[in-house]
Amino acid sequence: MSLLELFDMTGKVVIVTGASSGLGVSFAQGFADTGADLVLAARRADKLTDTAETVRAAGRRAVIVPADISVPEQCQAVVDAAISEFGRVDVLINNAGVSTAHPATRETPEQFRAVVDINLHGSYWMAQACGRVMPAGGSIINISSVLGLTTAGLPQAAYSASKAAVIGLTRDLAQQWGARKGIRVNALAPGFFQSEMTDTYDDGYAASLMPRVVLGRHGHGEEIAATAVWLASAAGGYVTGQTIAVDGGFTIT
Repeated sequence: MSLLELFDMTGKVVIVTGASSGLGVSFAQGFADTGADLVLAARRADKLTDTAETVRAAGRRAVIVPADISVPEQCQAVVDAAISEFGRVDVLINNAGVSTAHPATRETPEQFRAVVDINLHGSYWMAQACGRVMPAGGSIINISSVLGLTTAGLPQAAYSASKAAVIGLTRDLAQQWGARKGIRVNALAPGFFQSEMTDTYDDGYAASLMPRVVLGRHGHGEEIAATAVWLASAAGGYVTGQTIAVDGGFTIT
């Protein structure tokens, strides 16, 4: 295969969770542009329609599955829909996530659990459902965060803990499923990309972090989508169990 052919996703079926907005849309666009068909999952079905239109505009097929990934049965329904429509699942982008910013002395058990239920438990239920049906050569990419590796000035114990746990989950699944199933499992740790989540930050917060970003700017969605395509494609075929920060250098300062 030529170098460019290694990145070709034609004929592959990719599930993207949290595909209704933000990085989820970027991931869907990136995989559609490289030839994959998409299964798009999120809680907001109306927003998924917009993402599906983006995929179809690239000439690829898209299936919409409204789902709350904190519910294992709904994760299984996403995978069942992929098998029903396309007959296979080759790639999972475990992107769905939520964030809160509650001071640790005031955060309630319900608030903490709500974040962990989606960011950690949901990632596991989706990976588990996909791992049962993925062929050898399959790829799971868990979306962690730079806040799983460092801190950034907000009280985000639940979010940071859940994203750090996703990194541990990634290593374990890579070890379990590598030789036995031929499935690679990696994680991406995004830095600061413009999204609905960052839009909720207090005024001035994002700007205050820029001195820690070596490249001095926010990331662009296509940059992290390209990293995901590399990891999922044959080009990343000898990479597993790794967490790759896509953060403009934020974690080295």
